[in-house]
Amino acid sequence: MEKLQNKETIVRNPVDWPTVTEEMHEKGFALVPAFLSAEQCGELIDGYHQPDAYRKTVLMERYRFGLGEYKYFNYPLPDLIQHMRTALYPKLAVIANAWMKVLNIATVFPAEHQELIQQCNENNQTKATVLILKYGPGGFNTLHQDLYGEVYFPIQCVMFLNEPAQDFTGGESVLTEQIPRAQSKAIVLQPKKGDLLIFTTNFRPVRGSKGYYRVNMKHGVSEVHTGARHTLGIIFHDALS
Repeated sequence: MEKLQNKETIVRNPVDWPTVTEEMHEKGFALVPAFLSAEQCGELIDGYHQPDAYRKTVLMERYRFGLGEYKYFNYPLPDLIQHMRTALYPKLAVIANAWMKVLNIATVFPAEHQELIQQCNENNQTKATVLILKYGPGGFNTLHQDLYGEVYFPIQCVMFLNEPAQDFTGGESVLTEQIPRAQSKAIVLQPKKGDLLIFTTNFRPVRGSKGYYRVNMKHGVSEVHTGARHTLGIIFHDALS
């Protein structure tokens, strides 16, 4: 992944953080268009078959997670990925801390990502959680949450590396909200190549008549009908050793 070491140009368009913050508060997710260039997407896909870049490969069907494959990166991460993880975190920490405050949760997330990683390390969470996922025809991912240990950050990101309707069909991103005392709500999205989806890892606050309450959320991927679908997932906390 030598080309991914160049981090001079990280994104095609700057992130509109006021809009992202508003959407995260209102919906628990936000879509940023054209975050990565087509070249960056291609380089990430090309690196999928470089074994030295990854610490672990998971076949989803083996664990009944779905049908497909994903690989966890090794530390040190490629510069592009490390820079994105480090740069996105402080903006998201502001949102996460606002959520903790309105829900009366004592957790306060540090301002810088390295401080969160230090907390992970102190709890024996030292394994990188950034991953790249690949689905072929029939592939899907069951609804889940990516927690990995006692220390976890409540927001994560996915970057889409293929163009829907051209490189693959089906394969929509699915989010579900488990509303208290009601049926779950499904949200179906089909981001374009290079787009960034930011969403809650496990819950978000919703204002009710008696104050804020937690709404649990899960995410997954609907069945891919044709072609190949790749995504890059950035989770900000690390996994247990």
